This record gives sequence, structure tokens and C-alpha cells, in this order.
Amino acid sequence: MKLVLETFTVQPFSENTYLVGDADAGVAAVIDPGGRVDDILRSARLAEVEVRLILGTHAHIDHVSGVAELAARTGAPYWLHPDALPFLAQLPLQAQMFGLPPVPVPQVDAHLAAGQVIGVGGLSFTVREAPGHAPGHVVLVGPTVDFEGHHGPLVFCGDVIFRGGIGRTDLPGGDTATLRDSILREILSLPDEALLLSGHGPATTVGLERRQNPFLRQWFG
Repeated sequence: MKLVLETFTVQPFSENTYLVGDADAGVAAVIDPGGRVDDILRSARLAEVEVRLILGTHAHIDHVSGVAELAARTGAPYWLHPDALPFLAQLPLQAQMFGLPPVPVPQVDAHLAAGQVIGVGGLSFTVREAPGHAPGHVVLVGPTVDFEGHHGPLVFCGDVIFRGGIGRTDLPGGDTATLRDSILREILSLPDEALLLSGHGPATTVGLERRQNPFLRQWFG
């Protein structure tokens, strides 16, 4: 299996959109497309993969603004946790709240659920429910790979945890205690070498955050 993994940082929120796939099988998924659809499709063509699936960790506007366009241009279905659907339906309100142009509400074609295993060529991702930052937030735990000198499981963790930080809980549906429990249950249960690919900022590892993240040190010692 030949890994394809590329990050696209999308403004104005500096959100990370991920193209991940298997070049040997010629297929890929896009996780949290916040925009830059032309760039995503150009990279997919260069990597000789076809976008077959769109996966959402949650339904905040910065993580879904590119879904409708990407789905229309590729025919790829969009999968999201059902608890995130009410927030997705409020995309026009979210755009208004941040002073942004209207964003089309994409169609959800299938629902994500805890324990579900999703295949993308030779890759497989297990869904873990991790609310607290947003209702219906999920984490996608992939296989152990070698990537840019790092060896460990791939973890697309959305806005649950960042390098040196955690997801904000002051937006509607956020709850700090719930986020704390999600991090303990779904992130810190992973091996230290697990590579955390967050919704914002640089990649990190579970081990690094366990040792240095000030929020985790305060909560868990």
C-alpha cells in the first residue's frame, strides 16, 4: 500500500483539510474539506487517486465549507455523525455569526458511528466518538504507517486536541467536562507514537501531548 497524505490549510480559520489515500489502489478520501477544492483535486490527480469518500469529524463551518462543491465535482458521498446534523443545518447561521458569505448545506449520504471501520483502498479507519468541542465529533484512527520519518498510527482528530492545546468549548454544544472525558478515553488510550493530525496547526503525537500539553498536565497530572 502506497500512502497518499496531504494537508491543505484553508483560510480564514487556518483549518486543515486532509487528502488521504492508497496510490496502489488509486482511491482516496478527503477529511473535513473546508475549501481549496481545486487544489485538492489537482493533488489527487498528481497522486493518481480518485476521491471516493468525504468524511467529517464535525460540522463547524470551517470544516464543511468545501463539502458541497467537492461532492458535486467528484460524486463522492459525505459521511457525518448523526449528532452533528443539527449543527450542519445551521450553516447559514454559522456563516452569519462569523460575517462570512452563505455556505450551501451539503447532503449527508451516510452516518458515522462508534466502532465503524471505513476502508479506503488498503487503508482502514476506525470511528471513535469524541464530543465536547462539538456535538457528533468523531476521531478517525487509521493504521500504523511510515510518514515523513514518523512511524505510528494515523489519527485524524479534528478539533479535539492540538499541539499544546485543546478544542474550544465556548461554542454552542461545547462542554469542557465532556471534552476532557473524550480526550482521556479516545486520545490518551492510543499509543504514544500515534500521529495526531488536527483540524488546526501542526501535527503532534499522543506522547508529546501527554508530556507537554498544559491542559492535559493540569487535568491528568
